[in-house]
Amino acid sequence: MTVLGIDLGTQSVKVAAVEATHDGRDATVVASASRPYPVDSPHPGWAQSDPQAWLAAVSDAAAEVLDRIGDTPVALGLSGQMHGVVLTDDTGAALRPAILWADTRSAEQARRIRADLGANTLARLGSAPFPGFAGVTLAWLAEHEADLLARARWALQPKDWLRLQLTGAVATDPSDASGTLLYDLVAGAWSEEAMVACRVRSDLLAPVQASGALAGMVRADPHLAGLPVATGGADAACGVHGLGLTVGRGALALGTGAQLSSVIATADPDDTLRTHTFATVGRVGEAFYRLGAVQSGGLALERVLAWLGADVAEAQRALAAGIRPGDPLFFPFVAGERSPYLDPDLRASWLGLSLSTTREAMLRSVLEGMAYTVAAAYAAIVESGAAPASPLTVLGGGSRDPAYVALLATALGISLRPAAVADATVIGAARLGADVVGESFPALAVAAPGAGAHGIVEPAHNAIVSERQQRWVADAPSSQSGQSSE
Repeated sequence: MTVLGIDLGTQSVKVAAVEATHDGRDATVVASASRPYPVDSPHPGWAQSDPQAWLAAVSDAAAEVLDRIGDTPVALGLSGQMHGVVLTDDTGAALRPAILWADTRSAEQARRIRADLGANTLARLGSAPFPGFAGVTLAWLAEHEADLLARARWALQPKDWLRLQLTGAVATDPSDASGTLLYDLVAGAWSEEAMVACRVRSDLLAPVQASGALAGMVRADPHLAGLPVATGGADAACGVHGLGLTVGRGALALGTGAQLSSVIATADPDDTLRTHTFATVGRVGEAFYRLGAVQSGGLALERVLAWLGADVAEAQRALAAGIRPGDPLFFPFVAGERSPYLDPDLRASWLGLSLSTTREAMLRSVLEGMAYTVAAAYAAIVESGAAPASPLTVLGGGSRDPAYVALLATALGISLRPAAVADATVIGAARLGADVVGESFPALAVAAPGAGAHGIVEPAHNAIVSERQQRWVADAPSSQSGQSSE
């Protein structure tokens, strides 16, 4: 059985044909294609895309995949970037470019919404207000493009707009709804209080249904015509689903940022608001996951490499040579930070630069600072009562550097299991597609517990790292700083 998964990312889409292995214990991608599209920034801090470019990219990539496989797919599942907003008219046509999760134009609205709603209500919504979340973006639109908002029929998440174009069906699922700041996780419904604070009409929001429910049949794309389509899910939640994570398990994805996820059985809001709580894919109220979202991952490394005229391999060699007591400390907040600081105004800095500081030490300190930032987010997850079981699966580009993974294990104080997988999200989407035809589809076997000691990286007792991490934490901004500055 072949199922198609579509993962609509920020800068590209991936379409994959997914099948179960012969023993039925694992899922594997048998063919895939990716197509890019631009993210536009017409003003500082803006991040938006033309949704029609998404649709063209999906059609082109799907045609390539279908040409390469022998079987006819039985269904299609969707995954998409979280938090964005696509305003449409009553035909489903986009009224303006989609405003994406990385957009920061709504910082003022985020501050007002935080004051209006208060910590208890926000905890039920799963997150503190942050620029780029759909509710906060809609508040900006209400103040700056009120006439356009008044003409809108729907305010959709990116993957929900894509499905509308393919099938004509309007819906969303619990995982994407929970990332809007408009959905009460405890009640399992759109929040009237949040809609008032964000200036959102209730009729703009799509009905919420199960992620694996049949949402319609493809009618618009000749390559995919007739395929049943699942409602789909948010990309982070589809990644959890693709890895087969169950309650008590977690994963760390390392890329441009870092995402720490830990699956929990109930909404159990984090009243500190230092982490996010989102719904997993599935039925309303089925399960949830605590997320530590770190912006200062590969993004910070990329900027420092450009400043110093270095490459990733040079930074990795510097770290492999060992952290030294006299190295500077680096705070990698090049674009603000989310968990646990929740402050978009934080900025990067070095502490302890001296005449004896070498280029190697500066490069090494960047990876070190990234690891300590991830550890701070992990500590917030643990303190919220959602500590994941050991070992923690780690994946993404950063998981391929042994020295960095070893440093992360020591900084987090938990065993890590590197997994060289790049397909968890699109496989999660495909698993939802299989649901609509009543088939059981396996997850990636890498997430299964009880794999033994093979490949597991244990925390080390490193006095230098311990002392430097304590200094880094002491000199880093307070994790409460964002509560007054969002």
